[in-house]
Amino acid sequence: MSKKVLGRGLGAYFQEVEGSSSPQYHAISSVEELEKLDTREKVNIILHIPVNSIRANPFQPRMDFDEIKLQELAESIKVHGLIQPITARHVGQNRYELISGERRLRACKMAGIDTIPAYIREVNDEDVIAMALVENVQREQLNPIETALGYQRLIEECELTQEVVAQRVGKNRTTVTNMLRLLNLPPFIQSALQKNQISIGHARALISIENLRVQEQLLNKIIENDWSVRQVEQAVKQVSLKGKKSTKVLSKKDQKDLELLQLSNQLKNKLSTKVQIRRKAQGGEIKIEYYSDEELDRLLGIFDSMA
Repeated sequence: MSKKVLGRGLGAYFQEVEGSSSPQYHAISSVEELEKLDTREKVNIILHIPVNSIRANPFQPRMDFDEIKLQELAESIKVHGLIQPITARHVGQNRYELISGERRLRACKMAGIDTIPAYIREVNDEDVIAMALVENVQREQLNPIETALGYQRLIEECELTQEVVAQRVGKNRTTVTNMLRLLNLPPFIQSALQKNQISIGHARALISIENLRVQEQLLNKIIENDWSVRQVEQAVKQVSLKGKKSTKVLSKKDQKDLELLQLSNQLKNKLSTKVQIRRKAQGGEIKIEYYSDEELDRLLGIFDSMA
């Protein structure tokens, strides 16, 4: 498959996500009919495929799905049908892999829908990651940490530079760099960012503080006192001016927390799902989430390949 073909497919997808002026779309009944068309014709084709023939996107950047909103979407689909098709790729005899639209797919399953309309794209893994990331970012469905992890996957798994990642997702390089820096934050700040307790501006201001205890104190003040980003920047400046050694030395516990954070991020990237690591008095636990039987099978397949 040539790079030129992949480029056209990806560009067409971006138009779908952005809601550009609508071309004429046509529905067909089988993948055999689809294969007879050239790449340009396939762009505007919708194929109705069985819901149970679609496996989850292993590169899905989104880790949290609101069950209440999913149920609301399922009820809406029961009444009005699915308005926006999903996007998938053909991976074998009557089998497909989701590229984007996981909320819609899950809601259709909840609604008891047997078939779902889909755009079928001929793309490689690199473009699948980019497509899923672009859709979620443009629809503002990812929290900042999920976005940063998506960028990191493009860099590590597809061996792309930050510059190329920026081009793929339609952002400037500075934005990508700043998002990636968020992954250097300790777990409690990442968690606050994911829960929308603080903004990206707050989090970026805390990055320069090297002592976890000071970071945690400032985070609590931000949440409790509803500090603005400017107030946080001033507080960080005051801490820096004091020049205390405590702001430059990590305790053994802090070092272990950072190691757990790095390990957690590695597992998230490897498994493409939400992973939590908790330390206990003796040992600890690792919590790995999955959202369907198909996703459980995918995870078990990954574990088998590691054996």
